[in-house]
Amino acid sequence: MLFSFLKRKRTNRLHSIVFYNLENLFDTVDDPDTLDDDFTPTGIKKWSKKRYRKKLYKLAKTLSKVGLASSGKPPALIGVAEVENAEVLQDLLGAEPLRKTDYAYVHYDSPDERGIDTALIYHKEHFQVLHSEPIPLIIQNEDGERDTTRDILYVKGKFHEEEVHIFVNHWPSRRDGDVETDYKRIKAAETIGHFMTQLETELPDPNYILMGDFNDEPSSKSIQTLMQRDSLYNPMEKLHSPFRGSANYRRSWSLFDQIIVSHNFFNHQKGTHSFAHANIFDERFLTQWKGSYKGTPFRTYAGRKYLGGYSDHFPVYIQLKLNT
Repeated sequence: MLFSFLKRKRTNRLHSIVFYNLENLFDTVDDPDTLDDDFTPTGIKKWSKKRYRKKLYKLAKTLSKVGLASSGKPPALIGVAEVENAEVLQDLLGAEPLRKTDYAYVHYDSPDERGIDTALIYHKEHFQVLHSEPIPLIIQNEDGERDTTRDILYVKGKFHEEEVHIFVNHWPSRRDGDVETDYKRIKAAETIGHFMTQLETELPDPNYILMGDFNDEPSSKSIQTLMQRDSLYNPMEKLHSPFRGSANYRRSWSLFDQIIVSHNFFNHQKGTHSFAHANIFDERFLTQWKGSYKGTPFRTYAGRKYLGGYSDHFPVYIQLKLNT
């Protein structure tokens, strides 16, 4: 009996931090200011309320389970990408698997032409928002016009009683070629670096959590630009493998979804958090069960074809232990 109590007590000290690219979580309403026409009932994807509700349930079910086996509770912090607006976040948190959890969120509309944004969902029992703002990512295309990509979401808050600084990212895609678009993601890394430098003029040793779909691997130049800051540690480097990842394109695995932390999450002082481990949440129920894409993320769409899955990405997560 004593062993059972101690095991439960240790488990309760673990808190999960998750990032999940939700693959085009659009409502069914046409926004005249964005390119969301495909995700409407009359669009080419025939995006209906029934399909929307089904996706909400599946995403909520997934998020409720990440890290549950080892922590015994739902995630404390969840960064998400590819959400259309605040309304879809409200609908997601109102879906049955999540509606009883005391979640709130931070979200800003970004200039992305498709209208997809990032957001931070937080458990109010564990996290208090002190300040938030979108950090504009100012990038010029080759024609000299601004690339209207996603902002970087910055949230300062108290994780239990420890102050943390969180950056939620969805960096520019590789759609026009990885080499051709490298400079955009390097610019994103530099933008975060400049922001951190400003923070560090006022704070001696900030606790950083960077999460997102970086559209680059841990070894890529953009991520390595971030890692030039000696204060950061990327646990995803050890998960990177040709046989496993967070997304799969043409039968090749990538680990674009990552969570990076600062080295001060390796202390053990009372009231602080210590890094425990990192993982990809690639449970079987999230995968294609058969066919040539068996084992890869069971996505909502393959081109125009509706598959009815979850997302074309797996969630990634880390767990931090609260030192008591």
